[in-house]
Amino acid sequence: MTEFTIKDNDFASLAGKSVVVTGGSSGIGLATAKLLLDIGASVVSGDLNPPPIEHEKLAFVETDVAQWTDLKSLFKRAKDLHGRIDHVFANAGISGRADYMADQFDEDGELLEPSIVTYDINLRGMINTSYLGIHYMRHQEPAGGSVVVTASASSFQRFRITDYTVAKHGVLGFLRGMVPNLKTSGLPIRINALSPSWTVTGMVPEAIVHALGAGVQTPEVVARSAVLLMADESRNGQLIYSWEGRYMEIEEGKLLKAGAEIVRDAKGDDAALERLINARAEAGSTGSLGGS
Repeated sequence: MTEFTIKDNDFASLAGKSVVVTGGSSGIGLATAKLLLDIGASVVSGDLNPPPIEHEKLAFVETDVAQWTDLKSLFKRAKDLHGRIDHVFANAGISGRADYMADQFDEDGELLEPSIVTYDINLRGMINTSYLGIHYMRHQEPAGGSVVVTASASSFQRFRITDYTVAKHGVLGFLRGMVPNLKTSGLPIRINALSPSWTVTGMVPEAIVHALGAGVQTPEVVARSAVLLMADESRNGQLIYSWEGRYMEIEEGKLLKAGAEIVRDAKGDDAALERLINARAEAGSTGSLGGS
């Protein structure tokens, strides 16, 4: 697991490409949209509010990522404008909303269900955005593209904002679940993720980060890792951790290796599942394997 640098010429292949970005009006999403536009890509941004910039290659669609119809409209607009979708950045997110340590009651004194809005936006919205992206990429000619999802440093460590942490663990879980499925499909579609540490965005103002004594980075730092994952076709199933302007790939470089040291099957549980699926497929013609 080693650090790496990102150079401007690493992005050259994205000139002329079509990219859908959610949460593109602020923070990491806006910084990524700006970088893509500077490179010469076309961006279709989905957010609740319009972006604070104008550009001939930037289109905006008012989008609540928790609403399936909104997401469908976003992708349809991108396809109508550019004929294809080359990359998707499933980035929209909010901070935590649920407090599992506090009792909240309705007017009748009944205990209220904790808020699920963070799950709807940070996890379900990400999944549906990715699903739509893969749908369009598999049916266009030529097929192919990539999906980048915004995870977090909280995706792999303890972090006391519980609903946010659960959702970001889920983002990493979605990546891990989709990588083998996309590989098995034979489609030239990649999926990768970002894992930014403390970043100055609308969710975490710089003054608060500094007050916590944590290192801080700008959204532009994270944007460069997002765009690199789109441009570099050798990257698939990776998780780029960024902190204070530095970058490190940690999924293949560290996290998967740590898991492999624990599981009793040296090739991992997915390899065992693959063997079972293949055995069942063979049994379909021979009748030699019982069902469960």
